Amino acid sequence: QVQLVESGGGSVQPGESLRLSCVASGRAFSTHAIGWFRQAPGQEREFVAAISWTGAPVNYADSVKGRFTISRDNAKNIVYLQMSSLKPEDTAIYYCAADEYGLGSWIQLKYKVWGQGTQVTVSS
Repeated sequence: QVQLVESGGGSVQPGESLRLSCVASGRAFSTHAIGWFRQAPGQEREFVAAISWTGAPVNYADSVKGRFTISRDNAKNIVYLQMSSLKPEDTAIYYCAADEYGLGSWIQLKYKVWGQGTQVTVSS
């Protein structure tokens, strides 16, 4: 069973960039799809991006397409979420989650292991 730890969150101004990292422990990382989800105050947790256990396909929410890029480095047990052109509406706690042999689904119930989250705040 993998365990996940997110990092890289912070406070930035609109238009700036951040790179989130999801570091996994355990040898089974390479057999798990990893998804990124976010939850803003008072809102439901929502899908952001996901990458298949094989590295493809990758999927994005419409709200982040063209601005966010997900990638994985199995040698380092890390999945990155590169976020560019950040907007105030991107402010949320960002979580990564693992889905064994997953194909990068947007369905949260498929993900059985979750990290603790990292805060991203976009404000001028």
